[in-house]
Amino acid sequence: MQLIDSTLDELTLIVDIGKSHAKLLMVDTDGSVVERHERDNASVQSTLGYLALDLYGLEAWIAKTLSQSRNTARCGHAITSTHGAAIVALADDGLAWEPLDYEFDCFAQHPLIAQLFDNLVDDFEHTLSPDLPAGLNAARQLFYMEYLQPNAWLRTRCLLPYPQYWAWRMCGQIASEVSSLGCHTHLWQPQSGSFSSLAKGKGWDVLFAPLRSAWEVLGTVSPAVVVAWGLPMHCKVFVGAHDSNACLARYLSSITKDQSASSQALTVVSSGTWTVLMAPGAPTTSLKVTEKMLANVDILGRVTPTARFMGGRDFALLLDGARSDAGSLQIIQRLVDLGVFAMPSLAGNKVSKNITDDSLDVCVIQHGQHLQQSLSSTLASAERATLAAMYCALHTAWLVKKLWQGNTLVNRPVIVEGPLAKNTLYLAILQALLPEYKCLSSTDTLEGTARGAWLLCRWQAKANVQFLQTVPRNEIPYLNTYCNKWLALL
Repeated sequence: MQLIDSTLDELTLIVDIGKSHAKLLMVDTDGSVVERHERDNASVQSTLGYLALDLYGLEAWIAKTLSQSRNTARCGHAITSTHGAAIVALADDGLAWEPLDYEFDCFAQHPLIAQLFDNLVDDFEHTLSPDLPAGLNAARQLFYMEYLQPNAWLRTRCLLPYPQYWAWRMCGQIASEVSSLGCHTHLWQPQSGSFSSLAKGKGWDVLFAPLRSAWEVLGTVSPAVVVAWGLPMHCKVFVGAHDSNACLARYLSSITKDQSASSQALTVVSSGTWTVLMAPGAPTTSLKVTEKMLANVDILGRVTPTARFMGGRDFALLLDGARSDAGSLQIIQRLVDLGVFAMPSLAGNKVSKNITDDSLDVCVIQHGQHLQQSLSSTLASAERATLAAMYCALHTAWLVKKLWQGNTLVNRPVIVEGPLAKNTLYLAILQALLPEYKCLSSTDTLEGTARGAWLLCRWQAKANVQFLQTVPRNEIPYLNTYCNKWLALL
């Protein structure tokens, strides 16, 4: 085996597995991407008949991609971030059973089992985790396996959150980590920092691997991975984290767990299909489960009040073919005159019939009536683009204020990541709606999840690479009029 000069180990391998896409990135010590690969990610049918995560397909792709790259031998660090609501079970000889995909509706055909689960689950006030559909509460997946796949369940010797499964595949060492355990799982009590009563009562808590911090080195790559993937044998494997929390971590890299929440108050708005607002330090008393609010747990183990709405999907529906940058501040008066408002849909009067969760969809109201025809036949392109930016800014500002209800700190930062960070109209409206806050947009060309994972490998050195731009403050005519009418319609 050829030995690699350790002076060349300046690259960090980031394995970033999202629900729809998986990425491999090699990032240098300056934070620049040297190499990047992507693959679609979809569920597969398990041998037991349920939808499962495509572990085997992903690993085959990772091994093939890395073994063919000359840069793989330069990777001295490796770390994984993944989507939440995913648990992998190990047996004595590898996988105990294929991990469930959270889109699999565990109890669709088993109402009595569903009722039994509901009777045992902790109250929201303890887990700060709402009841979510299908398998989005990871405890449902474990309950399904134990009760409806008992032979497979009997093989279970150890449970790993999804990021730590990949760390185990790379180095052979097991660990759990709080950001995945605390991601609307029903398995964790964020305020006490311990497993839920459900997890303890079922004996699942003792099956989970020991807790380690996301930035800890778990081990070095195994000989098998050296051969199959091409990583150098002294490549350090880090514990890894849940993807949204990796994104948040980039803004926590100078924070210690003992610092007061108020001194570090901020809100990170991560935009994509979902617009997720994470507010470390905000009061948990403000959380309302009926308004799609919950608490995650950050990599420091702190309760992280969170709110979310389907901003990306709603934005696209409202554009209805218009360019995202076609809107302008001048159009706001036109929307006021037209009496047009985009609202969270609570009664099924939806722009699109393809979305089944009414409370997460958007409806358009004109002069008090639900608009039935297509937006493109009613509003011009500039009006639709302005309406889309206005809706997302109003919804974001409304949730920011709800998360921080009763806590006023002047110039508290609100940091926007993702596609909305590039929409100047959205940013201008958001800052005007939040005059007591300081809005900033990320200009980083590397997505927040990957940047956060890269920083976790440098946590002890407190590397803090940020690309933030202050959003200018402007007086926007007619905005208050529009906002007050929007709030009255909620």
